[in-house]
Amino acid sequence: MKAYYHSINTFGTVDGPCIRYLLFLAGCNLGCSFCHNPDTWVRTGKMISIEEIIEEIKKYRVFYDKSGGGITVSGGEPLLQAEFVSALFAKCKELGIHTALDTGGFFAQAELDKVLPYTGLIMFSLKSADEDVHRQLTGKDNALILQNLLYAASKTQLILRYVIIPGVNDSETALSKLAEVIKKLPSNVKIDLLPYHTMGKTKWQALQIPYKLNTVPDASKADIQKVKSFFTKAGINNDYVS
Repeated sequence: MKAYYHSINTFGTVDGPCIRYLLFLAGCNLGCSFCHNPDTWVRTGKMISIEEIIEEIKKYRVFYDKSGGGITVSGGEPLLQAEFVSALFAKCKELGIHTALDTGGFFAQAELDKVLPYTGLIMFSLKSADEDVHRQLTGKDNALILQNLLYAASKTQLILRYVIIPGVNDSETALSKLAEVIKKLPSNVKIDLLPYHTMGKTKWQALQIPYKLNTVPDASKADIQKVKSFFTKAGINNDYVS
């Protein structure tokens, strides 16, 4: 079994706990307007097998094991190739390798069910809990994504990731709807607030794709703190917010 992929990082430290093998699969069905890796959206002819991945992991496994890391599969949207991810994670679980999935949540629940039995952690990226803002950022409705978020959080360990985009998804209305979603999640779900940045703009230019957020500045520490303060007032336990 093989999958279309974009790239590999054998020493990742930001996509999941500790040191990890990062596999970025190719193909995405959201196309977020703030994506810093638009080059992962389209599947090229580059493919990789489970056997190739496992052999490469073995070369660096001592670092993954000693640090408490493992493998993270990201994208693009990895669950567009759910059969492959399921088989890969099943093999990793058999070998005692921790598995993490980095997803945007836009897929049928049946695809999620294929990987859940073998997934140790899900990093779930929510663009906005406000439907209008979500459509502005992705062109897609967020109902299915919210359903998958609540479902996934009830099944396995989950980190909710939210990119703070100044003046776009950090209004009082947008944050109120986000707080409503967070309150429906299990109390131990970690909330990871990430600052929007424009470092990926050069990739959009290279791909000749119009960048829609040209006037939006990078998020500052003050922007992040504003959201944390809002959560405190909304009664959300900030011990789980970073």
